[in-house]
Amino acid sequence: MKKYLFLLSVVLWSSTLNAQNLGSLILASSDSNLLTQNYLNPALQGMMSDMNSGWYSSAKIHKTFGFDISLSANVSLVPDSGKYFTFNASDYNYLSTQNGETQLETVLGEAGTATTIDVSIPYGSSEYKISSFDLPGGVAGDLPLNGVPLPMIQFGLGLPIVKADLKFRFLPKQTYEKNTSVDMFGVGLQYELTKLIVPGSAVLPLHISIFGGFTSLNSRYLFASEPGSDVQVSNGEAAFKLTAMTVQAIGSIDFAFLSLYGSVGYNMSNTKLNLKGDYTLNYNITDNNGMVINTVQEQISNPLALEFSQTGPRSTFGARLNLLFFKIFADYTFQKYNTLTAGVAFSFR
Repeated sequence: MKKYLFLLSVVLWSSTLNAQNLGSLILASSDSNLLTQNYLNPALQGMMSDMNSGWYSSAKIHKTFGFDISLSANVSLVPDSGKYFTFNASDYNYLSTQNGETQLETVLGEAGTATTIDVSIPYGSSEYKISSFDLPGGVAGDLPLNGVPLPMIQFGLGLPIVKADLKFRFLPKQTYEKNTSVDMFGVGLQYELTKLIVPGSAVLPLHISIFGGFTSLNSRYLFASEPGSDVQVSNGEAAFKLTAMTVQAIGSIDFAFLSLYGSVGYNMSNTKLNLKGDYTLNYNITDNNGMVINTVQEQISNPLALEFSQTGPRSTFGARLNLLFFKIFADYTFQKYNTLTAGVAFSFR
């Protein structure tokens, strides 16, 4: 079965969902919004946590025109609460699980068990439109540490006049099998306050700074109909736009061969998911006794427009090994989805 590459563009390394299943969710009519949100929410929460992580490995900034280039990876770890969601039939107008299940896997479940969802929508005075589709199981077992990964490249430059580093991060546009693409860009500013806060700091290894950063990630997945599906698609596209902002206060103790750093701050993130295209939905029509008496087709365009958000405090603790201009660093962030960061950097001045 062809794999869901749209998810690869969201969690980057995962590709185990069937693309047509995303389109099939719209058979649920107005219930498709809540079902899709419950299913995808943990992956997007993890990605938003990733996007606000990994900005620095010290509170100490560069001298004027000093610079660094780093390669890093963030992995947001999935809490148990993000692996399943409770399917309460009373929350939906037209849906039920075929075998009565109430605990369904999210996209970040580990078992990979699909669940068949039945749809029954009143049609006229005594008839019903019916259909069914499979809600895919989770893909966490195929991901590093069962989490949501995000690799990136980052560049930092010491600015003249002001005691600050300007930082840029990016993931060059990646295209997979001509139908999936993802790109990312971010900018941040780290301003050192050490001399203003700590008298005599020139002879101390202590450094203090403040930081603000913004990151944007865009992803598109193009898909078409699968043979035999109840949903026929024309110009199908799943488009994700994620934005993340963070403000933090950073402290570090920087020795010749080792730096220890930590921070506290606040995150503000948002994701928009739009399912675009023209869709033909095929339903059976049943009477009150459940007998199929007819079929019907319905047309719908651009059926989903969902929004996910994340705000909250964060704190980070990490260490960096300094080998002349070569640095190795790792840290752990406590936030909405706790995040592990590791990377290497080449730093000068």
